[in-house]
Amino acid sequence: MKNNSPKPISPTGDSPQRRKFLSDVLQGLKQSPKTLPCKYFYDERGSRLFDQICDLKEYYLTRTELRILEAHVAEMADCLGPHCLIIEFGAGSGIKTRLLLDHVREPAGYVPIDISGEHLQQSAAALRRRFPELTISPLAQDFTGPIVLPEHRQIVEKKVVYFPGSTISNFGPKEAIALFQHMARLVGPGGGLLIGVDLKKDPDIIEPAYNDAKGVTAAFNLNLLARINRELGANFNLECFRHEATYNEDRGRIEMYLISKHDQTVYLGDVEIPFHQGERICTEYSYKFAIEEFQDLASTAGFRPRRAWNDERDFFSVQFLTIPR
Repeated sequence: MKNNSPKPISPTGDSPQRRKFLSDVLQGLKQSPKTLPCKYFYDERGSRLFDQICDLKEYYLTRTELRILEAHVAEMADCLGPHCLIIEFGAGSGIKTRLLLDHVREPAGYVPIDISGEHLQQSAAALRRRFPELTISPLAQDFTGPIVLPEHRQIVEKKVVYFPGSTISNFGPKEAIALFQHMARLVGPGGGLLIGVDLKKDPDIIEPAYNDAKGVTAAFNLNLLARINRELGANFNLECFRHEATYNEDRGRIEMYLISKHDQTVYLGDVEIPFHQGERICTEYSYKFAIEEFQDLASTAGFRPRRAWNDERDFFSVQFLTIPR
């Protein structure tokens, strides 16, 4: 059965970002099984939906990490030290960042990096109002790509990547190692990494975090198709797909999918993309770690664990690691 949505008209305009988006989407949808990169979740609407997810009762990650920060942020700030340049990967709403910046002594600057430019600018503007003396230099780009840090007039004694939210979970082992190596090059010898890590636990706790009763995560997942329609001129009918997230205990990861409800054909420009009933598009993996597993992974890039702070139930961990001089 054909998709009932009309064949799309390609949107006007072009840019390197749009060409990359199109290339990544076509590459993923031509694979078997089909995939879509999770980094494209975060357009303006996707970023707003993710902020809503973070407030859901099922989504333990954000509030647990926030409790750890509230209890131990002074110790974390001591680890970072004075005159530290903080480089945040995947800057979000800024709640955790504000808490950290409140305690860091004489920070040299703050560089938030996020692929969602509009959301990033809004967050940076809010932080400038809170910290008017702090040099804030947002970079609207994919943090996995080459990063040229802006010049800072202040003394920079140490560079630290701040990577909260357990976003590292979205990278498979090989990709995670490559990202750790990328971070290590960015901060250099003596630099550090302050990172949130979701820990392995009962699947009955993990799965509901990605299948909330209000359907916000489903809307977040389906919004990826809406973005492809709007920015790339596809004709996905969102009502023809459903959200599913399951925990694969053998691989220690959540697997999130969009599943075709029936046989259909989707058009992306002149490209026909057939789907059979029940066919899945994998949109995200979210790995869960034992602390030793995570530290072993980071050590492949030269990071050495220095401190770790867990919640009382060992659901989540915030780790501080450094590159030896």
